[in-house]
Amino acid sequence: MEYSREALIKSVSTQMPEKRWKHTLGVMETAVKLAKKYGGDPERAELAATLHDVAKYWPVERQRGIIEQNHLSPELLSYDKQLWHAEVGAFVAETEYGIKDAEVLDAIRYHTSGREGMTLMDKIVCLADYIEPGRDFPGVDRIRKLAKSSLEAGLVAGFDSTISLLLEKRKIVFPLTVMARNDLVRVLEENE
Repeated sequence: MEYSREALIKSVSTQMPEKRWKHTLGVMETAVKLAKKYGGDPERAELAATLHDVAKYWPVERQRGIIEQNHLSPELLSYDKQLWHAEVGAFVAETEYGIKDAEVLDAIRYHTSGREGMTLMDKIVCLADYIEPGRDFPGVDRIRKLAKSSLEAGLVAGFDSTISLLLEKRKIVFPLTVMARNDLVRVLEENE
């Protein structure tokens, strides 16, 4: 089934509490701005941003069932449940909302963890998720400032913030996040 922009927004907004929907609106707005600034496709960036948290508030057991039954990334189940919604969200975007654009689906899939070789779309949606106007965590202003000159610098600061927080809480860091961060540092070093 194909959704118009308005129908998609209406449907996705019912999948989460109002506060999270406000966050999603902020990510959509920020993704469009970043896409325009860095040569991305604003419409596709907005589409990925609209759907990025579609499964965030689904019951954990429902998310686990979708991952297991559809043979998505089973290794995710060994890590923090906060990571699951991204993989499930990409699956839902494709199967329930009819999204076939692989780059949009990947941007949804990797918006929380990142990955090595992040595409422009991956970077836009992931960074928009970090810096949308409603975000208010220590260090977000620095990430926003860096994002004005470099997607990669903003993302490295974002991943550093996430990894530091996880280390402080003595939580396991998802390896893909470390790999994404290191890959972006290499990109920055090559461009110096």
